Amino acid sequence: MFPIKNAVPTRYPPVATWLLIGVNCVVFLFQIGLGPSGLEHFLSSFALIPARYFEPVPGAEATSPVDYLPFLTNTFLHAGWLHLILNMWTLWLFGGVVEDRLGHGRYLVFYLVCGVVASLAHAALNPESTVPALGASGAIAGVMGAFMAMFPLARVVVVVPIIFIPLFFQLPAFVFVGVWFLINLLQGTVDLFAHSTGAGVAWWAHVGGFLAGIILAPLLKQPEWRYRSYYPDEGILGFDPRGRP
Repeated sequence: MFPIKNAVPTRYPPVATWLLIGVNCVVFLFQIGLGPSGLEHFLSSFALIPARYFEPVPGAEATSPVDYLPFLTNTFLHAGWLHLILNMWTLWLFGGVVEDRLGHGRYLVFYLVCGVVASLAHAALNPESTVPALGASGAIAGVMGAFMAMFPLARVVVVVPIIFIPLFFQLPAFVFVGVWFLINLLQGTVDLFAHSTGAGVAWWAHVGGFLAGIILAPLLKQPEWRYRSYYPDEGILGFDPRGRP
């Protein structure tokens, strides 16, 4: 089940979302241009290694405030092209709508805070992991949580491939995003009881970022009187301004 469109129209250009996508892409291009030793040093410096903070690795303990930067910087790193493309597509799909409702500045702060909360959740629940964690998934989970909180009945168009036949469905946001969240919560719980070392997907980063998004979005959302009215050609055919049929 892969999302390809949401039905909520926007009224302002998603400048901050473009900026975040651009920064992620530039950092990734820099990252893949490094040699093996350079990449190892780069990830050791900017990816998140939970054991550094909870189960200190000899010679790698966090000793200054700068050593805590990976809780933020890891959200701009990716493990490969597919990882980057999927994250940036999801950010593009949901980020513009959330930015439209929060405003550019608030949205940017919101995104970064969700990323840090996601990192904290991952580190706290994988304290012994020495595997570098990286990716924007936790921050983007916050964006998805905000989208669901603000537009629970908005339609999300998804494609489900059955062998070679793509089938398209419209799902309410609370169904699509809710199922996604439950999958992450269940997978994270399984890893927790299996005493995973955190070598796979950072499920708890997704959970933490998502919950941060749900909590923060209503607090940061701009009041309705600050929005201009929709122009006649800004809606999406067949849906109202809140993305409902």
